[in-house]
Amino acid sequence: MNKKEISEIKKQFTPANCAITRICGCYVDGEKNKVTEFKEAFLSLPEEEIFKYFEIFRKVLSGTLGKNLLNMEFPLNTEMEGGTQEFLLQLRDSQLKEDDLLEQYYDKVIDSYTYGENYLILLIHAAYDIPGKASDNLEMFDASDEVYSYIISCICPVNLAKPALSYNAQDRCFQNRIRDWVVELPQLGFLFPAFNDRSTDLHSLLYYSKNPEELHFEFTDSLLGCSLPLSAESQKEAFQTLIEETLGDSCDYEVVKNIHENLHEMTEEKKDSPDPVVLSQAEVKNLLSISGVENEKLENFDRHFEDTAGANASFMASNIMNTRKFEVKTPDITIQVSPDRPDLVETRIIDGRPCLVIPITDQVQVNGITVKNDPSASDDVLH
Repeated sequence: MNKKEISEIKKQFTPANCAITRICGCYVDGEKNKVTEFKEAFLSLPEEEIFKYFEIFRKVLSGTLGKNLLNMEFPLNTEMEGGTQEFLLQLRDSQLKEDDLLEQYYDKVIDSYTYGENYLILLIHAAYDIPGKASDNLEMFDASDEVYSYIISCICPVNLAKPALSYNAQDRCFQNRIRDWVVELPQLGFLFPAFNDRSTDLHSLLYYSKNPEELHFEFTDSLLGCSLPLSAESQKEAFQTLIEETLGDSCDYEVVKNIHENLHEMTEEKKDSPDPVVLSQAEVKNLLSISGVENEKLENFDRHFEDTAGANASFMASNIMNTRKFEVKTPDITIQVSPDRPDLVETRIIDGRPCLVIPITDQVQVNGITVKNDPSASDDVLH
C-alpha cells in the first residue's frame, strides 16, 4: 500500500465516513489471563467512545512507510488450509460474529505476544464501498463496483493513570485523583487484507509497529506467518557496511558524496509520488556504478549484498539516507550541510595533511555571533 491508499482507508475513521460494522476486544492481564471480553455493533457505542476508538485505529495507519508501516506478503503455504492467512480470511469473512474464531484469535495473540503487563486486544470489521474515480481523479460515489471488506487488529497497553491532584468542583477543593486503568495508543497492529491499487489484495497485509526497531518477530511469524523485512535502522547499518566492504580502500569522500547526491536526486524526482523509493539489489549496484565505483570493485558486489542484507532484500531510500542533512563526522568535529549542497565540503592536501575544506562567505556565525572575515587573509576557506 502507498501513502494515498493508506490515507483513503484512514479517512473512514470519522462519523461521516465510518464503515466499521463491529468491534470486539479482549482484556489480558500481565499473567496472560483473559480478564474480560466484549463485542458490539460499532455504531451502537456512545459517541465519546467512538471518537476514542477512531483515534486508536487511525494510529494503526500512521507513521512512515518502511519504518512504522510495513507492507508484508503471505508465503504461499500460509494460504492453504490451516495456514495463517487462511485463518485471518475466515475471521474477516465471519464479520467477527463467530465466537469460536474470536477465541482462537485471542489465544493466538496471547501465545505469540510477549509483554508482561496488561493490554487490550482490539479487533474491528469494516466494509468500504469503494467509490470509482473519473479521469480527473474525482470520486464518483455512484460508480462503485467493489466493497472492500477488512479487519484491523491492534494491541494497546493498559496502564494506571499517573498520580496527580485534581479539582473537585462540587466540594471546591483539590484532592488526590482517583487512578484509573487507561487504554493507551497501540504498540502494534495490522490491516488485512491490504488495499493495493484501491482494491482487495488477499495476498498481503499492512503491519504497524510503534517502535520501528521492535517489530515483534514472534508475533509476525506465529500469528501472521509473514517474514519481517529489515528494520529501518538495520537497513541503514547494512547499507553502510555494504558500501564499506564493496569499496574497501577506495571508500573515499568523493565517492560517498556522489552516492549521497545521486540518492538525493532519485528521491527528489519522486517526492510527489505516493510510493516510497525502494532500491533492489540491481538498483543499488547501478547506484554505485554511476557514483564512480570502479567495475573491478563491483565484481563481488552480489556476494557482499547477500551476505550483508540477505537474498532478495531491498533498501528504502528514506531508511538509508537522511534527506534533511549531509553529515561529515570525525571523532572531535561534526559538520552538517544542507542535503542538496554536499559540494560545499571538499578534501584538500594542505601542508602535507588531508583536510576538509569549506568555502566561507560574509555570513558566518560562531555560537550565534556573526563574525567578520579578514579580507587580507590568503585563504577564503575554513579548514
